[in-house]
Amino acid sequence: MTDAAQDRLTAQMAFLMEADRLKSVVRATRLADGSRQENSAEHSWHAALFALTLAEHAPKDIDTGKVVAMLLLHDLVEIDAGDAPVFGDHDAAAIEAQEQAAATRLFGMLPGDQAAAFRALWDEFEANETAEARFAKSLDRFVPPNLNLANGGGSWVDYKVSFDTFEARVGAKIERGAPRLWSWLSPRAAAFFKKLL
Repeated sequence: MTDAAQDRLTAQMAFLMEADRLKSVVRATRLADGSRQENSAEHSWHAALFALTLAEHAPKDIDTGKVVAMLLLHDLVEIDAGDAPVFGDHDAAAIEAQEQAAATRLFGMLPGDQAAAFRALWDEFEANETAEARFAKSLDRFVPPNLNLANGGGSWVDYKVSFDTFEARVGAKIERGAPRLWSWLSPRAAAFFKKLL
């Protein structure tokens, strides 16, 4: 192996070992069985699996591999910035600045070509303008409510969420990139919230 190949592999391995820290970032959402809260690495894997499984429900043909890649990368910034629960109160501008700095640091660990490619995917996901990004963002929001339905309410109960709040903060984002998935989820969520009243 050449010195350049050694250096490249060393940089890639450093990035991958740093990415392992995502397993320590605890989220507000519980597992489907309710036994514990999930971590951000588990969420990223599950969202990527959702993309692979539900790609046929995207509004138009999409590059499923690109969506999966976005979802595997999208929360890596939480290694530095932490997870901001969707129903929590946060300074959005401060979180965005922290995430941008985290993306620069983390993707900057990779060899130049991979750093640019991974950062471009992350930026595309964040911009939420392409069909792939909209579907990926929708799936990112689609996974937690399905876990909440499976585990008896989870973070909805913890944060005392109403259906109107859920619809505004989550539903609109799911509907934008995956209207069929929102049409399927909305009545199920509404029925759950109705039982809580």
